[in-house]
Amino acid sequence: MRKIGEGAEAVIYSGKIYGKEVIVKYRAPKRYRVAELDTTIRKGRTRKEAMVISRATNSGVNVPMLIGLGAYEIYMEYIRGTALKDMEASKAIMAMTGVQLGRLHNAGIAHGDFTPANIIMKGKNVYVIDFGLAEITESSEERALDLLLMKRQISASLNRAFLSGYTKTSGSSRDVLRRLSEIEERGRYQIRTLA
Repeated sequence: MRKIGEGAEAVIYSGKIYGKEVIVKYRAPKRYRVAELDTTIRKGRTRKEAMVISRATNSGVNVPMLIGLGAYEIYMEYIRGTALKDMEASKAIMAMTGVQLGRLHNAGIAHGDFTPANIIMKGKNVYVIDFGLAEITESSEERALDLLLMKRQISASLNRAFLSGYTKTSGSSRDVLRRLSEIEERGRYQIRTLA
């Protein structure tokens, strides 16, 4: 296994299992936590993330295929492609991204970090990755935050294409878009200038 990345929650490795390229997401111990609590948190988050990936797969969302699960590790298909953050996305790609988010929300999943860094383009398909912050929820607020995270990182024209794909797919898009407007009107999500 070769280390290819590290985040706040986990270390990411790539390797092969039975000749198939895989990604292994390993939740390393946090020394600042009490050992027993750390074990409980790491195991719980690992199981939850695997459950979310499985639920997304069963709901028709393009995600890495779950291959295996350890106490602190998730083994999944390696999606070799280009992250949306590293490419010039077209309106068609953004519409496909919106469709994937709509499917996630229809499955009762809020991603929690729906940004160009967590969207991979492979061939003609868009894949969603990194479900470490995902929640199983029906909350319009959590779903609207997924839209807001993407909106803040793309142009207005690409956002319109993204929302077009989303509204065609999501059964709750009207409520979620209403909540998005409310969130954007709140002071904590706006950039303020001192007068």
